[in-house]
Amino acid sequence: MAKINFLLAALTALIPLALGMIWYSSKVFGKPWMAAAGLTEEDAKTKLNMPLVFGLTYVFGFFISISLHFSVIHQFGFTALLVPEMNHPLAPETLTAANALLEPFTTSFRTLRHGAIHGTITGLFFVTPIIAIGSMFEFRGWKYILIQAGYWTVSCALMGAIICQYA
Repeated sequence: MAKINFLLAALTALIPLALGMIWYSSKVFGKPWMAAAGLTEEDAKTKLNMPLVFGLTYVFGFFISISLHFSVIHQFGFTALLVPEMNHPLAPETLTAANALLEPFTTSFRTLRHGAIHGTITGLFFVTPIIAIGSMFEFRGWKYILIQAGYWTVSCALMGAIICQYA
């Protein structure tokens, strides 16, 4: 049974920061994003506490990384299907049998590609709707939604790829 790799989670939590420096730079999506968000460069310089923003981005990136372990590594929950109640008298034997059955497959589908696919799916079908719903209530346009959703989908794809390959 796979376990969460906290060191890897700490390392992949840096991806949203690194990608954000590129994605939101003035040469990529920075200017259109600021316009869609109703911000100016002066706002960014005077209103944002950048150490706090970067620090919290890292902390929240760590949470996302931990969550992605469960999306990109399939072997986590399989034994729970076989052992719905751990205090059942057959639970220890069933769990031992399930682990023995899974042992040859514990690293199946542990590739960059597989993790990127699941990270992309998470970005598109979980993160994007959350961004879109919140953005609609904040009267943000589709340009804003697409820039944000694209950033998080790429972040999740990169994080998922690395987690799946190396966890």
